[in-house]
Amino acid sequence: MTITDKDCVVGIEYEVKEAGTTDVVDSNKGSGQPLEFIMGRGQIIPGLEKALCGMKADESGDMLIPAADAYGDYNAEAVQTLPIEQFEGVELKEGLTLYGQGEDGQTVQVTVKSFTDKEVTIDFNHPLAGKDLMFSVTVLSAREATADEISSGVVGGVAEGGSCGTGCGCH
Repeated sequence: MTITDKDCVVGIEYEVKEAGTTDVVDSNKGSGQPLEFIMGRGQIIPGLEKALCGMKADESGDMLIPAADAYGDYNAEAVQTLPIEQFEGVELKEGLTLYGQGEDGQTVQVTVKSFTDKEVTIDFNHPLAGKDLMFSVTVLSAREATADEISSGVVGGVAEGGSCGTGCGCH
């Protein structure tokens, strides 16, 4: 089956590097666990989703995804300085990733940029924001989504009142 832009379940093996470097920033190669998602649901970065359209199972390719189509451009306004009291009990160090809750209840990831004995500067940008990414991808599977998958938005589908089993809190 050829991958379409909507309601197609895709499983991929991938490796991603910051473009122009040899440092792998993320990979599931050799893990035996494909990344599975439903096309058209915003479950992966938009540039990769677009690049996968038209590919088939067992097809491989290298895809350069510009920052704007990956994790977005770096936003200098997403850096904030907060009183150190808000980080009580946290062993601070530069580059530390912290998780909190945003204003509308979603999980927010921040990175500690720097700190003093009075203030902590944190960055709300994704660590890969502003970076062009090079993906090496192999499509392991591609099929039409089932009715349950289409209605739930979850690969494997979730019956009403069920759980995806990941501990994500969905029901």
